[in-house]
Formats: sequence, structure tokens, C-alpha cells
Amino acid sequence: MRKPLIAGNWKMNLTLAEAEALAKAVKTSAASYSDRDVLVYPTFLQFTTAKQALAGSNVSVGVQNCSAEKDGAFTGEISASQARDAGAAYVLIGHSERRHVLKETDVFLKQKIDRVLEQGLVAMLCVGETLAERESGKAEKVVLDQLNAALSHLTPDQWQKIAIAYEPVWAIGTGKNATPEDAQSMHETIRKRIAELNKDIAPKVRILYGGSVKPDNIGALMAKPDIDGALVGGASLKSESFADLIKNAI
Repeated sequence: MRKPLIAGNWKMNLTLAEAEALAKAVKTSAASYSDRDVLVYPTFLQFTTAKQALAGSNVSVGVQNCSAEKDGAFTGEISASQARDAGAAYVLIGHSERRHVLKETDVFLKQKIDRVLEQGLVAMLCVGETLAERESGKAEKVVLDQLNAALSHLTPDQWQKIAIAYEPVWAIGTGKNATPEDAQSMHETIRKRIAELNKDIAPKVRILYGGSVKPDNIGALMAKPDIDGALVGGASLKSESFADLIKNAI
């Protein structure tokens, strides 16, 4: 029922030339797989270059962030409407780096979700706990609180434009990753909470896992019933490893 989705978050990496080369490689890698979706999140400056390199492909392009405001005097920000106008399909909201490094709050992220949905784009909400929160037994509460704050107010139509990425903060860029069983447990918890909010949409929402995902562990993760894909960081920056991830994501 849920088509697998592999998303590459390029973060603050790559020159324009490198972004163009990587996008072209992803286009080639994804061409053979109509049974799974592929998405990349370049930086704002790389967006048009990547979009043009991926023209005519089955790869979507998103932006890594947007403003909580519709428009106005907010130097350095981009609005959801500008992202839509540029051709973005997705907006990444609430990545752990924005929550924990840039101190974005749940209330602030809800406002961003609203702006994204107003423009008809897909909002991919990132949720996840720190190591301290997991070790203290608070992981589920933290994740569900993040989910509730951002999404509990949505209408049935708005839920059609939501994807979730569960990213345990302690596994991002560390080489550590949750076991497939740990990841499945949290994904199941997330889906049960979505069902409480909207039982009809819960079986349809794609929930991705993020956190040191690599070609050699994606298969075991994807074998779990509630894991629908991956939000990939470092391994998405190398054409060979991302190609293998796409290949093994089934």
C-alpha cells in the first residue's frame, strides 16, 4: 500500500558542479525503479541546478527548510510559496539539527508545517529523541510530543500531504543506528498515534527511518512492516552508495 521512499539530505555540502554531477547520477540510478520513490534535498543555492539536472526523471526535489512566515522582512529565509514556485515537491521540517542546534521549538515547527500545507507541498516532519532521553525511558514520550505538537490539528485533507522521518538523534552521523527492531517499535508507535488522530490516513502515511542508514542495513530496516523508507545523510552524498541504497530499498 505504501510505496517505499528513499530521500537524500545533502545538508550543507557540495559545490554547484558536485551537486549537478550527483543529481545526474541519481537520475540514472533511480530510472530502473518505478516501484519506489526517490527524493533529494539540496541546499537552496543548489536547488535549481539539481532540479534542472533531474528534469524528466522520477526523482523529486525538496528544500531543507522554510520560514514560518508567509513573506516579508525576514532576511536569509525562504517562504513555502517561494519553494513551490521554484518547483519543490517536499519541505523538510524539524530536522534534529534545526531542533537541537538552531533551537527551533515545537510551536515554531507547527507554524512551518502550516505554511507548507497552505502551498500544497508535502511536509516531511522529523521527530526523534536524544541518547539521554532514550536512556531515561522517555523516547516514546518525546517523539509523540513532537508529533502531537506539529500535527494533531490537521484536517483529513492535510494529512494527505504529510510524511514522517523518525531520526534518533544519537544515530545521526555517528555511525550508530537503531536496530531494525528498535526502529520498527518506534515506527509502530508513531503509526498508532496517527491512527488515534485519523484512523483512515494512518495506513497511508509514509514513515521513514533516518540515522546512519547505509546500503548494508537498509534491507533489514525496510523488511519491517512500518518502515517505509529512509532519510539518508552522508550516504546520499556519494553516487555509488546512494545508488546501492535505492537498489536495496525493498
